[in-house]
Amino acid sequence: MKIGAPKELARGEARVALTPESAQQIQKLGHECLIESGAGKLAGFDDDAYRQAGVSVVDSAATLWQEADVVIKVREPVESEIDQLKAGQTLITFFWPAQNEANLERCRAKGATVIAMDMVPRISRAQKMDALSSTANIAGYRAVIEAGNQFGRFFTGQVTAAGKVPPAKVLIVGAGVAGLAAIGTATSLGAVVRAFDVRPEVAEQIESMGAEFLFLDFEESQDGSGTGGYAAPSSPEFREKQLALFREQAPEVDIVITTALIPGRPAPKLWLEDMVAAMKPGSVIVDLAAEKGGNCDLTVPDERIVTDNGVIVVGYTDFPSRMATQASLLYATNIRHMLTDLTPEKDGVLVHDMEDDVIRGATVTHAGEITFPPPPPKVKAIGAAKPKEKVKEPTPEEKKAAEHAAFVAQSKRQIGILVAGGVLMWLLGLVAPASFMQHFIVFVLACFVGFQVIWNVSHSLHTPLMAVTNAISGIVILGAVLQIGSGSWVVALLAGLSVLIASINIVGGFLVTRRMLAMFQKS
Repeated sequence: MKIGAPKELARGEARVALTPESAQQIQKLGHECLIESGAGKLAGFDDDAYRQAGVSVVDSAATLWQEADVVIKVREPVESEIDQLKAGQTLITFFWPAQNEANLERCRAKGATVIAMDMVPRISRAQKMDALSSTANIAGYRAVIEAGNQFGRFFTGQVTAAGKVPPAKVLIVGAGVAGLAAIGTATSLGAVVRAFDVRPEVAEQIESMGAEFLFLDFEESQDGSGTGGYAAPSSPEFREKQLALFREQAPEVDIVITTALIPGRPAPKLWLEDMVAAMKPGSVIVDLAAEKGGNCDLTVPDERIVTDNGVIVVGYTDFPSRMATQASLLYATNIRHMLTDLTPEKDGVLVHDMEDDVIRGATVTHAGEITFPPPPPKVKAIGAAKPKEKVKEPTPEEKKAAEHAAFVAQSKRQIGILVAGGVLMWLLGLVAPASFMQHFIVFVLACFVGFQVIWNVSHSLHTPLMAVTNAISGIVILGAVLQIGSGSWVVALLAGLSVLIASINIVGGFLVTRRMLAMFQKS
């Protein structure tokens, strides 16, 4: 079949759905590739690069729509593009079916099959086709870069001769792919980062990246296991608690990046006008949900505005296009993987298996019918979060009692060992010669003292493995020191060598451990 990619018509869109690299992989599936002349120019791919990859370059979009069996795009189709669809033709693109019901009906009437890349379920085997994640990853990164461009201070804290600069406080609302990318970028720049998400299972991910998770203690906290890995609409009670938390944060934070989207619905309003009014002058809000209505009350799509109290609200919708080359490479790879699943035999024949979770979930029109919304995926996207066990902090009296009990138990244990050892020595002395008992008692004392002195050293000073070897070396040193004064020069010589070698082992062990610890310390 012929796979064609037209030039994007949306204003400011620089991405392309087909790259020379992805075209070569698609051709291995038995397909032919077409592209409209100039479609990849803004993304850094000229027509010659496509020709060298074996792609046919056509002069006009009309020719491409006429010849292609499968049309691949980035943005949702406009009315003029839908008019060019043919019966039996397949369109693969971002479609947003819930917000484009009229276009959905037009595609159905045309008899075309539409695969919405924004509807790919977030299950493990569909990660390679998750175009939303590919796009969101870039958007999250660019959001922080844009916020830094608009923010009038450093992200990281500094102490200079001219004064102290506090670190920027950044709040990320929504810890999906875009949110996590924003967290990683902001923390790497030295900011103090806080993050919130309605799904408590992402708390560990947030904390592992060096950010603070704002936990909302509410019984109805969501998990994303039954919603394809996406967040679902919140209850009114949960929303009120959520907004109260944001109102507390608004006066403190310098930068807010909102990323919350719900599939099939307008973006939820999370940062209200009163929260903007509570923020400090010079603060920045970057709304990544601007294209779908925005998470902030004051967001204007594709514009940067400044409020009366000096807060900058950025509503740009073209963050991925600002990194068009990288965004195109990632999106084209997602498309290629989708075509791979649609071509199981690699013979150039599309097999649209509606029993397949991924294909069924992404298909919004097929065989003259609207197939949106899809049924829930049979496979859970992620495991539900286990409720955190609240550990009660002991009181000072309880801590003191526990320490006393531990001391008494340890004392009893040591006294028991000494009594048992004394009885054993006495029994052994009844049958053993005096010369043997002298050396045996030295050995036992060396073992006991060496264990107590070396073994109990904190592991922060040396690794557990070094603790064991140093404990053995300590036993050797104590035993050898007691034998240095022996009347035999051979015994004295051997004891001296034992002290030297064991001391080298202990000192070397600490030096090696110091180097190991230094590898994990920031300069």
